Amino acid sequence: MLIFQRERAGEASVPPLRTVKQAVEIATLGGAMVNHLERKVGSLTPGKEADVILLRTDTINVLPLDHAYGAIVLAMDTSNVDTVFVGGAVRKWKGALVGVDVARVRRLAETSRDWVLAEAKWPKTVLGGYLPGH
Repeated sequence: MLIFQRERAGEASVPPLRTVKQAVEIATLGGAMVNHLERKVGSLTPGKEADVILLRTDTINVLPLDHAYGAIVLAMDTSNVDTVFVGGAVRKWKGALVGVDVARVRRLAETSRDWVLAEAKWPKTVLGGYLPGH
């Protein structure tokens, strides 16, 4: 958007805008490359680990689907993630995490939060959260 704003303002020598397809490539293969993992992950290629995310396209935030890359970049969010395979193993199936004790994760996160905020001496609110700086 900053490049678009500069272009609209008539600024000279503005870099070219990225396409939504380029944004997906940056997030997948680009992420693998900057972490020096492109030989292992980042694209669906024989011999690489199969990390695959299946996205729902029948949800209201995507309707009507008319451009897959555009929908992924501009419309979808975590609610669209239906199924996830990591290294060939199912980690999420039909919208639900597989093999994760969410109640335990919640308890650990809340315990950690409570300890950190108590150490910071932030008082608890009526809603159970904390007010920073008090």
